[in-house]
Amino acid sequence: MVNISDFTARLKKVMEHHHLTASLFADKIDVQRSSISHIISGRNKPSLDFILKVTNTFKDVDIYWLLNGKGSFPKQVEENKIDHTPTLPFKEKQIDTNQVGKKIQRILVFYSDATFDEYQK
Repeated sequence: MVNISDFTARLKKVMEHHHLTASLFADKIDVQRSSISHIISGRNKPSLDFILKVTNTFKDVDIYWLLNGKGSFPKQVEENKIDHTPTLPFKEKQIDTNQVGKKIQRILVFYSDATFDEYQK
C-alpha cells in the first residue's frame, strides 16, 4: 500500500530536483495542472497512468522509489547506451547471390521490448 503523504513528499523532491513548479511539472508530464494540485494536497491518489508518465518523462525516477521509497533518487542512469546493432545468435549462412529471383528486400528485427528495426536495401 502506498503511503500518500510519503508519495507526495517524494514527488515534491522530484520537482525540486528538476527546479520545476507544480504547473511546469504538470506540463512536462502532460497532465492537467489541477491533477498535480489534487495529488499534492492529498485530495486524489495518483493513477497508474500518472506514475508511468512521471517515470517515463524523468528517467532518473525509479518507480519503486516513487511508490514506496525503496531504492534511491536520482537513480543511476546508464551512460553506456545499449547497442541495438542486430547480431545473429547462430552461424552465418553463406548466401548464394547467383540464385535467380531471390534478393533480400528487407530485414525486420523484433526486440523483447516490443520495438523493432527495419533494414532495407
